[in-house]
Amino acid sequence: MQKVIRTDRWSLAASQEQRKMVQETVALYRAYARALIGVLWVHQREVSGPFPVAAVERLIHATGRNPNPKYPFFDRRFPKFPSYLRRAAIVAALGQVSSFSTRYDTWAGGQRKRRDALPPRRTGENTLNPPLYRGQCARFDKPYHTAALKLWSGTDWIWSTFRITGKRHRHEVSTNKALSPTLLADGRGVKLAIPFKVSVQSPSRKAVQRVCGVDLGIRKTATASIVTADGTVVARQFFHRGADIDRRDKGLMRVRNKARQTMGKSGKLCAGFCKTMYRKARHRNRDMAQHLSRDIIAFAQEHGAQAIVLEHLQGYRPRAGRKGSTLRQRFHGWLHRLLAQRVMERAEEAGLLVTFVNQAGTSEYAYDGSGKVKRDPRNWSWVTFATGKRYNADLNACYNIAARFFAQVLGIGRKAQACARGKSSATQPRIPVTLSTLWQHAQAIVAEHEAPTTALA
Repeated sequence: MQKVIRTDRWSLAASQEQRKMVQETVALYRAYARALIGVLWVHQREVSGPFPVAAVERLIHATGRNPNPKYPFFDRRFPKFPSYLRRAAIVAALGQVSSFSTRYDTWAGGQRKRRDALPPRRTGENTLNPPLYRGQCARFDKPYHTAALKLWSGTDWIWSTFRITGKRHRHEVSTNKALSPTLLADGRGVKLAIPFKVSVQSPSRKAVQRVCGVDLGIRKTATASIVTADGTVVARQFFHRGADIDRRDKGLMRVRNKARQTMGKSGKLCAGFCKTMYRKARHRNRDMAQHLSRDIIAFAQEHGAQAIVLEHLQGYRPRAGRKGSTLRQRFHGWLHRLLAQRVMERAEEAGLLVTFVNQAGTSEYAYDGSGKVKRDPRNWSWVTFATGKRYNADLNACYNIAARFFAQVLGIGRKAQACARGKSSATQPRIPVTLSTLWQHAQAIVAEHEAPTTALA
């Protein structure tokens, strides 16, 4: 049993007065952390022991055993500051100071991307959000209709009740455990980021009998097929968001036209050129990855797949078309890594195994074992097998991707001959594993079981 953390954002309905209290609470917490960072720059070595939070509290907070702290400023500037928030701010400040020290030591040690790289900058500014510990700073009713938060009113810490207007479904799962939320105030409303501890159990590789092979392409964003261990294709589906891709590409085309008008045939663009359009393109890609990953996981669960198989494309740089062609731009917008990352995150929570296989030859060889395929020169979405059969290139690839997973698990590799022998002097041709490899393996198993019966007869 494995435990993962997933966070939901819940929207809260807040009046103008409540929004003001939330903003003041967030600003006060950030000011407290900023003041702590200044103290930790001076006393970093003193608080580097086994109990750093207690060591910092002795410097800033007065108690019966510690009536005269070295920095009484904190108790005067931040009166009645809750102890839970104080310790959370100390931990956050310690993390920022430690992060800067690590980055500076790395720079001072000569590990730099460029020879003239500047040292990291030390700053007290931060965008931290206050964590609200359950029972102490946040309370929820059982149906999760309202939330009571402890906020700073300007003179005192008081409880304020908010109505929950939007939430997801992780709280409805009995095995999920809700942790302490974090208060968010980004200027567009009040939200709570609530982490959930999710218990998942992924199947072992040897126990998988049905997988979902996914091919990430350029013409079709994703193509998936459900394949069993004996090579049976149970289902298949195309996933493509053409409207979103058109909007993204049109926006990037406007960037291209503006660049031509700005610098002509030669020259340089200023820093931050068309940053708004680039930001919109990134957000569209992120939104497409979110929707497509959800659809792929739903497709796999609908047909009983226990694992999702993807091509190992990390660091892969495809060869684009000629300079100035649209193919180069389409490769830049390819969602091969972003979509794979989203699928991994969703599959982990759904209890599905995610694995990667070698991408070489998945689209180059026919799934029926007839050898190399020939691309249609007018439409690269179609290929022609050596037998003359025309087939979709992406479907052919996703069959082979799923077959490679079972080939690894069953240990059949290149034992099964996929096509006629080539010019190589090896005893077996160097043909990558295809779907036909599973067919031949299943037929061999059936023949082994039937052979003793035939001999007895």
